[in-house]
Amino acid sequence: MKLDDINLSENQRFATGIQEFDNIIGGGVVPGSLILLGGAPGIGKSTLMLHISDKLSQFGKVLYISGEESLAQVKSRAQRLNVKTNNIFLASETNLQNIINSIDKTSPKFLIIDSIQTTYHPEISGAAGSVGQIRETAAEILRIAKSKNISVFLLGHVTKDGDLAGPRVLEHIVDTVLYFENEKQQMYRILRVHKNRFGPTNEIGVFEMSASGLNEVKNPSLIFLGERAIASAGNIVTVSMEGTRPILLEVQALATRTNFGFPRRSVNGYDMNRLNILIAVLEKRLNLPLEMQDIFVNIAGGVRIKETSADLAVACAIVSANNESIIPNDIVVFGELGLSGEVRSVVFPSERLSEAEKLGFKKAIIPKGNTRNLSYKGKIEVLPAQTIDETIAKIRN
Repeated sequence: MKLDDINLSENQRFATGIQEFDNIIGGGVVPGSLILLGGAPGIGKSTLMLHISDKLSQFGKVLYISGEESLAQVKSRAQRLNVKTNNIFLASETNLQNIINSIDKTSPKFLIIDSIQTTYHPEISGAAGSVGQIRETAAEILRIAKSKNISVFLLGHVTKDGDLAGPRVLEHIVDTVLYFENEKQQMYRILRVHKNRFGPTNEIGVFEMSASGLNEVKNPSLIFLGERAIASAGNIVTVSMEGTRPILLEVQALATRTNFGFPRRSVNGYDMNRLNILIAVLEKRLNLPLEMQDIFVNIAGGVRIKETSADLAVACAIVSANNESIIPNDIVVFGELGLSGEVRSVVFPSERLSEAEKLGFKKAIIPKGNTRNLSYKGKIEVLPAQTIDETIAKIRN
């Protein structure tokens, strides 16, 4: 077709009614799309898919293919989650040809494969879960999704390193890749978008696991700051942008004298290499004696910060922990820190400040470069800083 002749009519989306899920995938499920959902065993992938099946069944038939559990097990979980089963069809099957026959028989609008690692193509050699089987099975399911305009959800296993098991080509085949980031031992489950052809990437959805299933968390900032320590050295709050969503997070640091010849550096929720750079900057620019200090950094709540805007907060937390100085609870800090100790600008400063104001913060230390053309007109007192030593001075004052 000529480019000018192509109709740009908006594709209909099917909203699941689970706001956290709809937001991260761009507003709803696109017809004919292929969505890959990965995560650690037992983290809640099947539970989430039953919730979504319940919501999507109002738009058409849902065919749920379970290759890991019996029909009775799926039915038992559905009853516990209060899932309405009027328009949901179940099959316990791993043979792709039989799955295709079930699709032709029921003509569903939505298809769920739980999981892609247990499904095998009878004409392909190799056991289920092998590289060849996963690649060919996913390609065949993609053909069915696009030709029949069926929205398909593929559930996938992950390796011990947290990556999706199977060939990397699997992530290229699908339209959307979603990962449960944290471990199943944590109460709050974080679902992050790694790829999305129909919406923004790096968005996160926060869910709470309970006896009734996965419940969406409307205000993650309030949850992550709910148990914040009062008047404790090494604690500070920053604002991280997860896609287009600002979230307030507590940065915790601890510095203790090492009992060994080589000091320990431990971090949770932040990049280890980035932490080593920040420690070197503090030693060089502020003359801090950190060479014989064990330093531990933690992002409370199990969130992994992907961007560099938390640099300034992590550096301030380390200085506070080293000096045993308490940072006021009403200050929020964000900014990237360079090797010369300069504070560099970050994106979306106004959105970060607005989110901090909602939770009652009174002052914010931000990069001086972000004060140019700043559209924020709220009540937070904005304190611009150019260097790390200027930032520490403003906190002390």
